[in-house]
Amino acid sequence: QVHLVESGGGLVQAGGSLRLSCAASGIILSINNMAWYRQAPGKQRELVATITQFGRPNYADSIKGRFTISRDNAKNTVYLQMNSLKPEDTAVYYCYADQLNTNYWGQGTQVAVSS
Repeated sequence: QVHLVESGGGLVQAGGSLRLSCAASGIILSINNMAWYRQAPGKQRELVATITQFGRPNYADSIKGRFTISRDNAKNTVYLQMNSLKPEDTAVYYCYADQLNTNYWGQGTQVAVSS
């Protein structure tokens, strides 16, 4: 069992920055992909960014050039640096990890961007 705990959310003005962190704990054997998803009110959960265990990132078009995903395998932690935030980035951000063909989710952290 892997537990994911997100932190770093909050309220920020448009154009500002936030850095989200997600620490994995529990029985860590070999975490493959890690990712960030988000869900805005009234919308479906959507993929924001993924990163492989070798550090290869992939981004949704809506956040390319503004967000950066990274991970520290020694700390079992994934990060999301969010710059130039827009009101449409307001959502609950969820951390995701997969290990041995099992998917794990965090509880989410709220990000609110005011105009």
